[in-house]
Amino acid sequence: MSSLSLPGSAKMKKEIESDLPSNVNNGPTSEPTPPTPSLSEKSVPSSEEAFKPGWRFWAAFASLAVITLMAALDATSISVALPIMAKALGGSAIEAFWSGTSFLLTSTVFQPVLGSFSHIFGRKPLVYVSLLLFLAGCITCALADNFTVILVGRSIQGVGGGGVIALTEIIITDMVPLRERGKWFSFISGMWAIGTVAGPLTGGGFSQSVTWRWIFWINLPFIGIGGIMITLFLQLNYKADSFLAKLRRVDWIGMALFLASTTGFLIPITWGGVQYPWDSWRTLVPLLVCGAGLVVFVFHQEKIAPEPLIRTSVFKNTTAAVTYTGTVIHGIILWGILYYLPLYFEAVKGFSPILTGVAVFPQTFTVAPAAMIVGATIAITGQYRWAIWSGWTLTTMGMGLLVLLKTHTTTVEWIFLDLVGGLGTGILFPAMAITTQASAVSKDQAYASNMFSFVRAVGQTLGVAIGGVVFQNQMKKKMLTYPLIADKAAEYSKDAAGLVQIIKALPAGEMKDQLRESYTDALKYIWIVLTVLAAVALIASIFTKAYPLDRALETEQGFKEKKRSKDVEQ
Repeated sequence: MSSLSLPGSAKMKKEIESDLPSNVNNGPTSEPTPPTPSLSEKSVPSSEEAFKPGWRFWAAFASLAVITLMAALDATSISVALPIMAKALGGSAIEAFWSGTSFLLTSTVFQPVLGSFSHIFGRKPLVYVSLLLFLAGCITCALADNFTVILVGRSIQGVGGGGVIALTEIIITDMVPLRERGKWFSFISGMWAIGTVAGPLTGGGFSQSVTWRWIFWINLPFIGIGGIMITLFLQLNYKADSFLAKLRRVDWIGMALFLASTTGFLIPITWGGVQYPWDSWRTLVPLLVCGAGLVVFVFHQEKIAPEPLIRTSVFKNTTAAVTYTGTVIHGIILWGILYYLPLYFEAVKGFSPILTGVAVFPQTFTVAPAAMIVGATIAITGQYRWAIWSGWTLTTMGMGLLVLLKTHTTTVEWIFLDLVGGLGTGILFPAMAITTQASAVSKDQAYASNMFSFVRAVGQTLGVAIGGVVFQNQMKKKMLTYPLIADKAAEYSKDAAGLVQIIKALPAGEMKDQLRESYTDALKYIWIVLTVLAAVALIASIFTKAYPLDRALETEQGFKEKKRSKDVEQ
């Protein structure tokens, strides 16, 4: 067990241990609850003097930033290129839909599995596995001559991308003390924000001016540079054990239950209303069966698994429960904005994919600065509840302001309407990451981080689905009020993205104006739903408790900094 000693950490550890009851059950072993909340959120002096990362640490962290940027670019660049890819490969709208969705699904489902494997087989080997899977997916997609191959490649990429996302955040918990973690998480959030901003621009630029295949080839330099930097600089402690002993530690039954149930639950949520109606047996049966499977999985983790895939103890206090709930909502809002706001600019304003990428800057470009400033402030002050409350307040206001978007909203107006939501969601990135870890005991920090990235990804999957349901119902309802387009209501309301090209292809006239008006109205109700969800999270966040952030870093896979005169971690 390696650790970073903080000022007063021995005394701190005794105080924390004295506050932990020993009768909390989490399966065969009992799990302690978090330390008693502190009213001031500060119980010992700042850890700044004890934590002095050297250049090797910075280089290791930069390697994580590189692969995070790569995953963010890839996750968001393909969306604007799908219509061009579908035309080039002769793909259907459903094939294009699944090509974009398969990455998100596999990325979500495999995050807890790869995170659990990293506890057993080591973080660094699993990073290599994730990068290799990502590389295989990139090459498969780049060489594809039909959408079946694209679908396979994107699914493989998703597994690798999910591993990159989850393992990056887990490794930060191994490298950085809790008090300092906020600003380091904010850097990673900044990379993700930059990737989501640059992704649509990159995808649109390559698909329009060069070839869509470069969307996948462009990942290879990131994989090469990131892989080399990780090999050279990311040196982590790890207790060696035989491979057979590691295999025996894997929760195989739990993994099978989790993968089958989660995949079977998320797929019908994704295709509901797009490929099959929501009241179809093809949607309802897998939802109900796999929902029951998830209940069985939780029971297995609680009562049977000797080394559970997921430690349910990280959810078992009020602060953790409300924060993870807020994280799901945060994911819903992030992906709802990322998916549907560009459609407003393309369908209603008639912007090109590249110009649309520029138009969402007020919403997306504010995320990184807000995350970095808040993360640094939390590290300096040791307080995080103010960030949770202000973040949800601004997010609720920002979603409410989007309701004011109309067909004839001016450029100056929509720029200012978009700004507030970006600030709010940016603040929440580091704030909620720190809160979930502060509410967990020291030995559960990596598990808490893994669950944070997983539930956020679940929220992102739900965001597209919820938006789709709202859009379809309201689009159809609004179109039926216009006799000129009423006969097309059922057909046009099925797919928000597909309708963009139909509206663009229509000549100027009453029919196009009515479709644009209907589209704006349908999006308005998505913004209303997101506003309500943000308000629910804001109210729930009132119950967030203050836990001390100054704790010793306890991990078996901490960073190994070579001893030097100035840049040593003691």
